[in-house]
Amino acid sequence: MSADRGENKGHNALNVFVNGCHFHLAKGMTVRHALLAGGMMLNNREIPAVLDEWGNLISLDGALTEGTKLFTSKHG
Repeated sequence: MSADRGENKGHNALNVFVNGCHFHLAKGMTVRHALLAGGMMLNNREIPAVLDEWGNLISLDGALTEGTKLFTSKHG
């Protein structure tokens, strides 16, 4: 996982956005991995609600696709 440094680019990487920040994540990673990459999950007591770009509540085990845009109830 990397924060917009151009690492992991290629066929096995996805571009994902969390609260407007760009991340490159490996295919197969979940919403939980995207939040970890963004430093949004410090411990189990601070797990935020996650919404997609249309305002739908998303599970932490949800799949990511190219260009996924996620927003949390807590921004860090």
